[in-house]
Amino acid sequence: MRKYIVSIVGRPNVGKSTLFNRLCRKRMAIVDFEAGITRDRKYEDVEWNGKLFKLVDTGGIIYDSNETMDKMIQHQAILAIDESDLIIFMVDAQTGTTDLDKAIAKILFPHRDKVMLVANKADSEKFEWEVYDFLQLGFNDAFPISASHGRNTGNFLDELLSLMPDTQDAYADEQPSPTRIAVVGKPNVGKSSIVNLLLGDEKQIVTEIPGTTRDSIDTPFRYHGKEYVLIDTAGLRRKTKVTYGVEYFSSMRTIDAVDRCDIVVLVLTADEELSTQDIKIASYASRRMKEIMVVYNKWDLVDKNTGTTMEFTKELHYQMPFLQFAPVMFLSAKTSQRIHRIMETVLVIEEESQKRIPTGELNRFMEHVVEHRPPTHPSGKHVRIYYLTQAAVKPPTFIFFCNTPALITENYRRFIHNQIREMFKFEGVSIKLIFKGRKKDEDDEANKNQDGKLKKNDAKRTRNRSFGAHDGTKSRTGVYGFKNKVDDED
Repeated sequence: MRKYIVSIVGRPNVGKSTLFNRLCRKRMAIVDFEAGITRDRKYEDVEWNGKLFKLVDTGGIIYDSNETMDKMIQHQAILAIDESDLIIFMVDAQTGTTDLDKAIAKILFPHRDKVMLVANKADSEKFEWEVYDFLQLGFNDAFPISASHGRNTGNFLDELLSLMPDTQDAYADEQPSPTRIAVVGKPNVGKSSIVNLLLGDEKQIVTEIPGTTRDSIDTPFRYHGKEYVLIDTAGLRRKTKVTYGVEYFSSMRTIDAVDRCDIVVLVLTADEELSTQDIKIASYASRRMKEIMVVYNKWDLVDKNTGTTMEFTKELHYQMPFLQFAPVMFLSAKTSQRIHRIMETVLVIEEESQKRIPTGELNRFMEHVVEHRPPTHPSGKHVRIYYLTQAAVKPPTFIFFCNTPALITENYRRFIHNQIREMFKFEGVSIKLIFKGRKKDEDDEANKNQDGKLKKNDAKRTRNRSFGAHDGTKSRTGVYGFKNKVDDED
């Protein structure tokens, strides 16, 4: 069985997004008293009585409007109508039939076999007597509900499922969660254009007007036999320029998209200098331990020579030193130049994020790192790292067991972080370091064992279990001198 697609269509401000949020049981779509808030198609799975279907929220249709935005919203709604197995035609029970409702009914009439007429805002029984006015639209009796109060929505869902009994079971053949890719950046840098090119379809509305995208739009797709979800987000502006209302909630949706995604695609524009807002967006994604890739869009507008890409990369690393591990690519959404490299890089990042280093190799690596530069503390206290292991992937998490974690300075933590990257790469992947101390009785026992060895071989290396006691000798092969290792205890 497949998952049926159900679209909600109607004129502006009849409560389509309110019903969408009610059926999804979470605030996915932005709702406001202002008409025309929703623009793009928004998809979400809905489960009811053991059945699962995909619900699509659309923008309000304004028939015969000359506004560019209204035409594009109507185009998106018509695309949703064509792909749907069932259409919820929503009207306003309190307002009654309008000319706009009649115009939309003409659009839907060729699809009348899959249309369910729903009268929203029937907050009490007195409004249910008014639903017979909608018979003139040419469909069956309107089903009265109140999306904001939840009135009659359970009976409505029962009726909806009776029209599609073959939809997918909710708990049949549960698949692993797909990789989520969030495309983020400032307004008007070409995020929606890149998303449309990756999907091969005009899923998102694209105009030259900054702030066209308001919601975070999740779109599932398949690449090389694997499932992904591409998240198009609203552009993030400086907090001082964001007013409370639609733009504020758009920003909150974008931040939430970064929190729930696996890979962040940071879109920058090549024809403008890096801004403070770009740095803040990248910094937030880095602090959330997300896998990151940087994309310079509008590369066709740049006068290029042999070293142009190197200059851009150098400036990026100077402004954002915390992104030196992130792959950087230069493309043009307008000409589709190098657009295919985004998903190719995503595959590389996924592989890197799931890479696991054996504990033995890690400890040999750590031994030579400490030999090159042992941990110290301004107080003069002895710092000892016993061993190192990788505890998790996505993100790769390394746990260092030491005598006193508080004595590991921030500079030394950054040094270890850089050494791990230099040795094991982890391209595009954030690395997490955790320093743990042993229990007191374990510390005492370890110290006794090490003290006995130190008395016997005071001038020799005694780091079979720890990497903190440095003998002052230098490895012949540098920091990573795994070859020609001398066993001093022979």
